[in-house]
Amino acid sequence: MSKQTVSRRSMLRAAATAAMAGPLSAQVAQHVHAAAAESRNASGGVYKPKALTAHEFETLQTLCEITVPGARKAGAAEFVDILSSGSRQMAAIFTGGIAWIDAEMRRRYETDFLAALPEKRTALLDVIAYRKNASPALNPGIQFFDWVRRMSVDAYYTGKEGIAELGYKGNSGMREFQVPAESLQYALKRSPFA
Repeated sequence: MSKQTVSRRSMLRAAATAAMAGPLSAQVAQHVHAAAAESRNASGGVYKPKALTAHEFETLQTLCEITVPGARKAGAAEFVDILSSGSRQMAAIFTGGIAWIDAEMRRRYETDFLAALPEKRTALLDVIAYRKNASPALNPGIQFFDWVRRMSVDAYYTGKEGIAELGYKGNSGMREFQVPAESLQYALKRSPFA
């Protein structure tokens, strides 16, 4: 093994550990995006899943796209798969969660998630999207969908497409800073000193 491979693996393990603890920093997320792009480029432009099966990966792509429109094109599932390849715990969350989603879809509609009609997918996701629906039977799905949403948002809004959507221009110097009038009015209305 080369030093580059070892350091990349170490970086992915560290990134996955950080993701398990909370939101990723922009710098760590950029490393994960770069690793996904490198993997895609090494495979002739088509990403090949590292931790998930083809079915699990396609299901994850669909879940990410439902959660954040544009996430499929932005590579959210690739982002999650790369992180999962660095952490058995994260891989277990996604493989187990996708298995739960498919089993629940079969129980309710006699089909897996991918083969289900869009309205059937939405019906199940509407149930597991809210903690108020917590029950022993639904808790695994609720916890899993929470992970899907969090990771979809992290992946999308730390990637090129999400950053562009936000209109973030990066850190740059300014000659003069002017507080927007709306912000001043908002703060003054709520100030005990005004």
